[in-house]
Amino acid sequence: MTKVLINEQLVEEHDANVPYNDRGYTFGDGIYEYVRVYNNKLFTAKPHFERLLRSAKEIGLELNYTVNGLIDLVQELIVANKIINGGVYIQVTRGAAPRDHAFPTPSVKANIMGFTKSYDRPYKSLDEGINAITTEDIRWLRCDIKSLNLLGNVLAKEYAVKYNAQEAIQHRGEQVTEGSSSNAYAIKDGAIYTHPINNLILNGITRQVIKEIAEQNNIPFKEEAFTVDFLKNADEVIVSSTSIEVMPVVNLNGEAIGNGKVGPITRKLQEGFTHYIENESAVPLEAER
Repeated sequence: MTKVLINEQLVEEHDANVPYNDRGYTFGDGIYEYVRVYNNKLFTAKPHFERLLRSAKEIGLELNYTVNGLIDLVQELIVANKIINGGVYIQVTRGAAPRDHAFPTPSVKANIMGFTKSYDRPYKSLDEGINAITTEDIRWLRCDIKSLNLLGNVLAKEYAVKYNAQEAIQHRGEQVTEGSSSNAYAIKDGAIYTHPINNLILNGITRQVIKEIAEQNNIPFKEEAFTVDFLKNADEVIVSSTSIEVMPVVNLNGEAIGNGKVGPITRKLQEGFTHYIENESAVPLEAER
C-alpha cells in the first residue's frame, strides 16, 4: 500500500486526511517543494529544502524544521514506497483554524504533508524537444516564493494544452519571465539568456545546476531580461524544472525555433546534467537566500 506523510506520521493512502479548515485548503496559505529521486537517492535535496525554509520565512510561517530534518522525513517516505526513480512532493500549510484572512491568534501548528510518485526520466521529449506557446503572465508579484497559489500557473498550462503545446512561456508586457512550471531560456550566438533572479520568477534548482554546467563549459550565462521577439528569434530555446530537467523547445507558437531540431548547446547542457545526476560526489548547490 502507498504511504503518505501526514505530520511526521506515515499513513496508508486511504487514511491520509487533512482538516476541512486547513488554511492551505481555504486560502492557499502554504508552501511546497518537489524533489527528484534518481536511483534511490534524493537529487539536490539541500537547496530544495533551503528554499522551502526561505519560502516559509517570507510568508511568516513558523516551521520548526532543519534542512536535515526535512531530508530525513522524505527519505523515510521514499524508502516506505520503494521509489527507485521518481519524485517526492512536500507541502506545509499554516495549519487548521477558523476561516479568517488574518493569521490565527494564537498561532496554530503547521500541517506538513508529503507523497511520492514513480516515473522515469522523460527521454523521448529530451531527445526530440517539445512545443511551447507564449502567454501573458497574470500571476502575483512574489513568484520567488514557492507558494500554493498556483491558479495563474494552472491557467497558463491549460492554455498550452489547448493549443497542443507542453509548456506556456509567460511574459509581462514584452518581457519574458518563465514557464508555467519551469524556468525559460533563449540561446543566441552561443550564449544562454534567462531572466534575472528577482520577485518575478522562481530561482529554480535545476536553473542553478544549468548555470553551473554552463560555467564549467565556458558557455556565457547571461541573467538578463529579454523580449518575446528575442525568444522567437533565438537559435535554441529550453525550459527547465525538477521534473523535465533540461528540456528543448523546438516549436514556439507554431513556428520552428532555429532549424526545428535540438541544438548543440542544449545537448551540451543535457550531457552535463546527466553527468551531474550520475556524479554523486557533486557538491550540493546552495540555494540563494
